[in-house]
Amino acid sequence: MVVEDETHLAGVIGSYLEREGLEVAVVHDGLEALEVARTVDPDVVVLDLGLPSLDGVEVCRQLRTFSDAYVVMLTARSEEVDTLIGLSVGADDYMTKPFSPRILMARIQALLRRPRKPDGADDHVEGARTFGALVVDPLGRDVWLEGEPVSLTRTEFDLLTALSDHPQMAFSRRQLIDTVWGPTWVGDEHLVDVHVGHLRRKLNDDASQARFIRTVRGVGYRMGTGQ
Repeated sequence: MVVEDETHLAGVIGSYLEREGLEVAVVHDGLEALEVARTVDPDVVVLDLGLPSLDGVEVCRQLRTFSDAYVVMLTARSEEVDTLIGLSVGADDYMTKPFSPRILMARIQALLRRPRKPDGADDHVEGARTFGALVVDPLGRDVWLEGEPVSLTRTEFDLLTALSDHPQMAFSRRQLIDTVWGPTWVGDEHLVDVHVGHLRRKLNDDASQARFIRTVRGVGYRMGTGQ
């Protein structure tokens, strides 16, 4: 689903997506976007930040209450605060206008290659992993903290799974980008930091204690022991 009030740009994006064989719904208004999303149940939403009736941040916030669609947020403003606000309500990726439709298409293709549910175990996916009070179940895509379920976006879950797959490994941002967003992703790798911040908040994991996600200075991140 493409949600963009600039009709020409919305048409261009929609055309690129249709050429790739995808079904596309195009809307130009925030309230309409929520209504259409409930009807078509999109896999990916390309969402402009500046929309009439409801802005993109509020659309994303409400979308997250009933949909697990991947969200790529578009913004005409390059200030970092816009990006951080957009991602804080559950956006998986962002692009600043002007952008190349081909790059947007590559990012969407990378998102669509990430399965909603794993088809089965592979060489590195095992059963539930326990890190102190935190339990991560890659197959069921469930997370519990002190026995209570934790609600994560798909990207947050995939990031936590990547870290917990190899708990002794220190990942660079680029390695996490390649694992979670895909090796064709191009952009600011500090996107990882934003999602790690969201994970820490949802896991009540203060960065100074880093029970579950440790910062490895000069490298990136690794899984903590839960202690």
